[in-house]
Amino acid sequence: MAWIKRNLFFVIGGILAIGLLGAAGFYNYKGWSHNTAALNELNEIYSTLRDLTSKKPSPGNDKINNIEAAKQQESQVRDWIRQAGDYFKPITPVPNPSNGMVSSEEFAAALRRMIDQLQHEADTASVALPPQYDFSFKAQRDLVRFSGSLEPLAQQLGEVKTIAEILFAARVNALDGIQRVRISEDDVAGPQADYLDDHSTTNNLAVLTPYEITFRSFSPEIGVVLAGFASSPHGFIVKGINVQLAGAAATMSPNAGPPGPAPGTPPAPGKGGLRAMLNEQLLRVTLVVEVVKLLPKK
Repeated sequence: MAWIKRNLFFVIGGILAIGLLGAAGFYNYKGWSHNTAALNELNEIYSTLRDLTSKKPSPGNDKINNIEAAKQQESQVRDWIRQAGDYFKPITPVPNPSNGMVSSEEFAAALRRMIDQLQHEADTASVALPPQYDFSFKAQRDLVRFSGSLEPLAQQLGEVKTIAEILFAARVNALDGIQRVRISEDDVAGPQADYLDDHSTTNNLAVLTPYEITFRSFSPEIGVVLAGFASSPHGFIVKGINVQLAGAAATMSPNAGPPGPAPGTPPAPGKGGLRAMLNEQLLRVTLVVEVVKLLPKK
């Protein structure tokens, strides 16, 4: 006790020093705990950010909000789809009963009636057809009972009618054939010339059904055919075109005058009036066309 009295200031200083050391230790511990928690949170945030930026597409950053941009682009695409719908109007099936269910009797009658109508339209437009042409429905022409559902066949008949009438409107010289995809068990018995070795495809927006059309014409009529598909209110996409000479002999175009000089020979002086120099050859054209049928809106 006497020692404490003699060294009172020393003892008080030591006690204060120990207290300060304890306070400093406690402060350091709290700081270390806080720093550790902050570091863990930072690592977690960094990991989340790294995962987000590695996604395709990236959500962006503080200057570019890719998520919001994607939403705006999606809205623009949907607006475009609504506007484009005016150019992808569905083709009316043949027949097209009000209840949507096609019976064998209805389809058989409609098929024969439609073939006769198309043959008459071809004759009116001076378009030559193969003898007794059935417009790719030879397998069904003479049937009164059909296999499977008839709604897909009715849709195909409507599409074939629309395609044929575009060719008739262009007044091509001859329609050699229209080929379609097989969709019925009855198609198995049909002639190979009526069918494509292909099938319809479906994506997120539409069903695409291919057709192959072979016809003969001169080049102006080819342009009219392509313009007919392009201006149609229905969804037609020309996927391919193959053009070759229809025969070895040249064919004079309608209303052309006497044959012109041989290639490389200058024309003889005229004796008055105009002389037709066009000597175009008949062409054989094969078109691959897809009919686009938009899926119902969800």
